[in-house]
Amino acid sequence: MKLKPATARPRPYAQTARAESARRTGERILEAFLARLMGQWFDEITLDCVAADAGVTVQTVVRRFGGKEGLLAGAVDVLAAQINANRATPAGDIDAAVRVLYADYERTGGAVVRLVAIESRQPVIKPFTDIGRGCHRQWLARAFAPSLEPLSPGDRERALDALYVVTDVHAWKLLRRDFGRSLPAARSITRSLIAATIHQFTQHTSEGDRS
Repeated sequence: MKLKPATARPRPYAQTARAESARRTGERILEAFLARLMGQWFDEITLDCVAADAGVTVQTVVRRFGGKEGLLAGAVDVLAAQINANRATPAGDIDAAVRVLYADYERTGGAVVRLVAIESRQPVIKPFTDIGRGCHRQWLARAFAPSLEPLSPGDRERALDALYVVTDVHAWKLLRRDFGRSLPAARSITRSLIAATIHQFTQHTSEGDRS
């Protein structure tokens, strides 16, 4: 009986090299998409432009991400990781919190404002902006935990609502873009609003303890 020659198996190092190359290609595509997103409206970005910026074909982009929705999903994951890392700050330090918040908004605020502006007519966007809202609220809960923890559950939620309003990206847009305030001035205003909000809720709790 004639034996068939054994089929050569891919060498482990070749598989690893291909996987690493595919990973780098995916990162390059997402970086190209994010760079476009930082300066353009989502519906203006084309796969052709992303592919050209990343140095790949449109087919490669589609095969890896499926289309703009997949690119947005990947970009949100990357941004969330970057934001969590960039916003790391000692809990309760208002100055540090405002500093990292504004550093983040100066880099990504324009893109976020544009995404929120069109989420009602681009349904694919809203799930991702909702994720962003959730991440921001979680950051607030961590950043101001020492002041929030003594509050009742109801007061804690209301305090988070108020802190969200004064630290929302649209508050940054009003101060920096619409009113033209300098970065130090905008940060100072936001810090005062945060301090006043915390004082209002903690004072209410202290008065309730005394009564």
